[in-house]
Amino acid sequence: MVAAPQRQGCREAEGAARAGSTVSPSGPALQVRDAEARVGGRVVWSGVDLDVGAGEFMALLGANGAGKSTLLKALLGLQPLAAGAVSVLGHAPGRANSQIGYLPQRRAFDAGTRLRGIDIVGLGLDGDRWGVPVALPWGRVGRRRRERHRRILEAIEVVGAGAYARRPIGELSGGEQQRLLIAQALVRRPRLLLLDEPLDSLDLPNQASVSALVAQISRREGVTVLLVAHDVNPLLPYLDRVAYLAGGRAVCGGVDEVINGRTLSALYGVPIEVLRTSDGRLVVVGQPEAPAHHHDRHALDASTV
Repeated sequence: MVAAPQRQGCREAEGAARAGSTVSPSGPALQVRDAEARVGGRVVWSGVDLDVGAGEFMALLGANGAGKSTLLKALLGLQPLAAGAVSVLGHAPGRANSQIGYLPQRRAFDAGTRLRGIDIVGLGLDGDRWGVPVALPWGRVGRRRRERHRRILEAIEVVGAGAYARRPIGELSGGEQQRLLIAQALVRRPRLLLLDEPLDSLDLPNQASVSALVAQISRREGVTVLLVAHDVNPLLPYLDRVAYLAGGRAVCGGVDEVINGRTLSALYGVPIEVLRTSDGRLVVVGQPEAPAHHHDRHALDASTV
């Protein structure tokens, strides 16, 4: 019989932050208290507490259907809570979305898509605008266009995509496309990045490359990052903490505090073992669907976290 987990909030005092972290002591960028989400009358998760400090890099882990994307939608004000409270950058959900860069679950671009990478990035500035622009004096129009172009080029430079940003997006590799989509999320210079499975469908070198890029953005630009992932291994060198959703509950803390046999067995309610390989990778062995499969997406009995 597996003991039930003690309730653990993702608060700043819990879990050791990685050395050199820029986590701000001034207060959390995200704060969730005793939250519950229901979808179609079903409780997805409940009793969730979450604090993510300013400039912190946190991964949100869990199997498919655990409610990771639902949590991101709640932070964006797109999913009302059944109970509890949420503060995002000091505001109610939805009120600070202009300060949030959001990358939804990966969408595929057809190989024939002719829209250029630089145009994709530009949609992050004005993709939500429709209709005929208001007439402005030419001088003001020129200044605004120059500023828009400068912001787009700045975001492209941050993600290191300058060499291919003017090529059609359909001709680019998955890793190149993902860098440009991250640039799209960055173009408004957000204080918070919400990234929903940005490593999914990428090969191992691109997973490592994108993980390092996101960490660099968080540290250099001081951006808070909450990244949904199935596989924590590419992120291990960079994370401050992790939050793990399973069984309608959340456990948060440092990687070793959360991703261990005792904690995961309690969350899932069945015995689970966590192994660390000679190269430092984590491998989960157990009954439930593992929250990662990047080295072998067809393995049933042992998968990386």
